Amino acid sequence: MSISTLRRSARETVSGLPPGFWWLWLSTLVNRTGAFVLTFLSLYLTLELGHSAWFAGLVVALHGLGGVAGSPLGGVLTDRWGRRPTMITMHLAAAACAGALAFVTSAWGIATAVLLMGAAMQAVRPPINATIADMVPAHDVRRAYSLNYWALNLGFAIASLGGGAAAFLGYRTLFLVDAVATVLCAVIVFLRLPETRPAPRSGPQAPTESAAEEKVSTLTVLRDAPFRTLVLLNLLVCLVFTAPWIGLPLTMADQGLSASSYGAVIAVNGVVIVGFQLLVNKFTDKRSPVLLLVLSSLLFGLGTGATALAGSSVAFAATVVVWTVGEMIHVPTNAAATARLAPEHARGRYQGVMGMSWAVAGFVAPVLAGAIVDGPGPDVLWAATAAIGVLAAAGYATRLRKALAEDEDVVAAPVPVPGPVPSPAPAPVVVKGGDAEDSPVRT
Repeated sequence: MSISTLRRSARETVSGLPPGFWWLWLSTLVNRTGAFVLTFLSLYLTLELGHSAWFAGLVVALHGLGGVAGSPLGGVLTDRWGRRPTMITMHLAAAACAGALAFVTSAWGIATAVLLMGAAMQAVRPPINATIADMVPAHDVRRAYSLNYWALNLGFAIASLGGGAAAFLGYRTLFLVDAVATVLCAVIVFLRLPETRPAPRSGPQAPTESAAEEKVSTLTVLRDAPFRTLVLLNLLVCLVFTAPWIGLPLTMADQGLSASSYGAVIAVNGVVIVGFQLLVNKFTDKRSPVLLLVLSSLLFGLGTGATALAGSSVAFAATVVVWTVGEMIHVPTNAAATARLAPEHARGRYQGVMGMSWAVAGFVAPVLAGAIVDGPGPDVLWAATAAIGVLAAAGYATRLRKALAEDEDVVAAPVPVPGPVPSPAPAPVVVKGGDAEDSPVRT
């Protein structure tokens, strides 16, 4: 592929999106560029403060547990309060927690700060995803999510490289840099990003419709059968995606490979995303979302399953490449599918529930992966992830093909019956992604 072709593909990938999206993209990049806390938290707790590895693992798990509560909270606030104020508030809350970690040294204080930080960081994702769905035309939503995900990983790569400064600046300084970057992110949102929450409807039916919108809850969202299926399948994929971050270093250590070898292997994940996300966007553009979700699930299963066969750093790196391609396809496609199934007035809640599946996996998968490696062994872990990936692919192919169809909503008109009709014919039913009774909050 020539340089001119790559340039043309890059221009096509980034063109045509509204200015507000690029301010949101910039805020994501700034936020992740300063994301030092999670990267170096375990080292700070063990090397700097002298806590045990068990305590460090517990604190990191608390961050995920906070996200389980923060995601639906952010979804509710996004729909009721607005996208912009939710983002600003949660960014400032996360910044306060990062700053507190630079000064708090007690075990309880650190645990509390990390728990609240996890809630705030996860709560900001529903308004970001809802804002993208609000401002970007439907045919460009998946591309916009891909670009935002690219910014997230590009910022994280910069943060990982800059983290080497901990050797002479100290961990506390990095946490303060994290806090400042997060505040700057809130400032960008405050100054440049407009509120995109859909305005209340007007007309004779507006009061009734507004009341119905206010009654939407997390349980109401989960009663939407197609979306509930999407969430459960995403949870399976998230379990597979999270397993290598715990199981891979343990597997490599079991084969006598050093920690530096693992560092080089896992770095492949970020390098591939930063270097090839735009090309993957070009490949996935206009493709069926069901096809992409099936493909990404199979790549996750194949990549993680092949880890059981790897015996060298190069082989392990090859498996990382496979499931990283699955990650680049899955994350934006899943976000776009969530936006597609969500009604306008409940976009935040839908994104919040979907984010909760990521948070649950982030809390559960490390525990399960560690227990399996210590018990039956690494090969069982990788066989299980391969099976789960195939199961998720089958679920997407069989359960969501109609719900995520790219064609327009289908209107099922009443079948005409010859002869007199004793009572009025039923009104046409608008079907969107499944039976009407499966989607109680859809408009």
